[in-house]
Amino acid sequence: MKKGPLTIKDIAKDLNISPSTVSRALKDNPDISLETRKLVQDYAHRYKYKPNALALSLKTQHTNIIGVIVPELANHFFSGVLSGMETVAEERDYHVIVCQSSEDHRKEIRNVHTLIKARVCGVLISLSKTTTGYEHFQELTDNGIPVIFFDRICTGIDSDKVVADDYSGTFTAVEYMIKTGCKRIAFFSAPLHLEISKNRKNGYLDALRKYRLPVDESMMRIADTKRLGYEKAMEILQSPDRPDAFMAMNDYTASGILVATKELGLKVPDEVSIFGFSNSNISQDTDPMLSTMDQHPKKVGEEAMRLMLEKIENPENTSRKNRLIKTSLIARQTTRKLPDGVTEQ
Repeated sequence: MKKGPLTIKDIAKDLNISPSTVSRALKDNPDISLETRKLVQDYAHRYKYKPNALALSLKTQHTNIIGVIVPELANHFFSGVLSGMETVAEERDYHVIVCQSSEDHRKEIRNVHTLIKARVCGVLISLSKTTTGYEHFQELTDNGIPVIFFDRICTGIDSDKVVADDYSGTFTAVEYMIKTGCKRIAFFSAPLHLEISKNRKNGYLDALRKYRLPVDESMMRIADTKRLGYEKAMEILQSPDRPDAFMAMNDYTASGILVATKELGLKVPDEVSIFGFSNSNISQDTDPMLSTMDQHPKKVGEEAMRLMLEKIENPENTSRKNRLIKTSLIARQTTRKLPDGVTEQ
């Protein structure tokens, strides 16, 4: 046997039959005798023959490969999303190619061009933080490749979308802290050009308004990493009117805030409450453990992939669908307990 992937031509040569006969036998074509079909299929199984998806696409103009672009692979949320996507794809005999934009708009553009060249049959995308132009996404649709956005969505392209309920999740978390007695709550966000940031900020603001608490712009910062969470928290906690609670964009930011409060000798949650978002592994590794909102990333991934397969397999259906995945509040040790008789909702 030769080195490298086994091809149809290799099988045909070894069995002394034509490549077309091998191809039809592998597809269990009844025009080929049962004896020959069994001979070819047994040979293919023994030597682990795998069809060449790219070569097949050149003939059919279609692959069973779906591209996914995420901002960061080493992230609990996105790894959970990918797990959900791959589970659904594998059940339907589709394959997934994953690209990482590394929060870089230019790299995201290269990711898109790579997937177009790979002849993927669909692309699932979560925007990088630095993306403000959408021409590269339009290239996908211009090439007849369906696009679905998840988590960090693009409003400039008409497409299906799957997101966690960022507005309600943030509203619920802030409301919870208000019910435990917090009155001056800071909000640390990702860049506000992102739709996810706008939705979470609106949830934060509406919770304050519901309970007639003042909206103070000095309590709002752009901080969506552990380092920025720490730096901005150190600044704001040393101000004359320091906050008594924080609503963080994610658990990494919340963990940075927690480090700052401990360095300043403030008691958590008695003097400062902290709420994260995503229920990542880090939320249970901190001391004390973080209260957080679970985004159910696997559900986000599963739903996004199901929508994509619907679009691929029913191209005549051009209706747009949006899916909202409900979040769940997880109260741990960085927030006070609700008073007796007070419920979360």
